[in-house]
Amino acid sequence: MKGLRFERIGRDRYYNVVFHIGSTYIPVSDDTIEELKNQSLLTPERFLDLLVDRVGYSSYLKDQIRTELKSSGDPVTQITVLQGAIRDL
Repeated sequence: MKGLRFERIGRDRYYNVVFHIGSTYIPVSDDTIEELKNQSLLTPERFLDLLVDRVGYSSYLKDQIRTELKSSGDPVTQITVLQGAIRDL
């Protein structure tokens, strides 16, 4: 599947949520999810910067997030969808 998305894979596990970048995924800590939820009302551009900073813990992952975002359609719309999705996790 193309694009960026969050997926809850369970509860009471070390990682309960993964972040998909195309067909790759990154485990995301509960602390990071809570921080993103608390900041989910930022503008899409600022939320993207926060997301890339918190989830992309290496320069490779940061580049992959931005590349996938550019290749999967309208970046602002996709970030807005991610902001709504993070609130529902």
